[in-house]
Amino acid sequence: MPARKKEEINLLPQKGFESNTIGRLLAWVLSSFRIIVIVTEIIVMIAFLSRFWLDAQNADLTDDIKNKKAVLEAYQDFEKDYRDTQKRLEIYSTITKGVPLATLVKSLSDLLPPDIYLSSLGYTGTQINISALSPNEISIQQYMVNISAVDTVKNVTIREIETEKDNPGLIKFTLSMDIVNK
Repeated sequence: MPARKKEEINLLPQKGFESNTIGRLLAWVLSSFRIIVIVTEIIVMIAFLSRFWLDAQNADLTDDIKNKKAVLEAYQDFEKDYRDTQKRLEIYSTITKGVPLATLVKSLSDLLPPDIYLSSLGYTGTQINISALSPNEISIQQYMVNISAVDTVKNVTIREIETEKDNPGLIKFTLSMDIVNK
């Protein structure tokens, strides 16, 4: 049997193909498709190769975050102490602004009549509250007059007055006054 010649089947006619519209469109699609495939392959290869660089950057950033987190955790107690100290210093500066409190307390205790006994002294920003015990109302009145004479104090008022439960011979009273800042 004689050998047969291989014949190639070409569905696109060789001559006159590009003369009509469908032929030109088909030739353009086939040539453009090759370019699109090549560009797509290049993009995929670039994306694949850039993954190694992005992975290295991600690992570096993760290490940096861990290191910085460790530093922040190490300084956390110091930061807490620092903020607490700053808050205390702010309170202290508020208290010491204006009239010196120690001087005012000394002058208030010096004005006490001899038969009045202080039980507590409270300070809240611009106000002082004094709780004391007295055997009679005259001593309380004298103490209020003495305090009213101090120029760094105003609005002296009695907040509470009652008989002491444990000792009926004593009167328990609370005075309140405003501090004048000069």
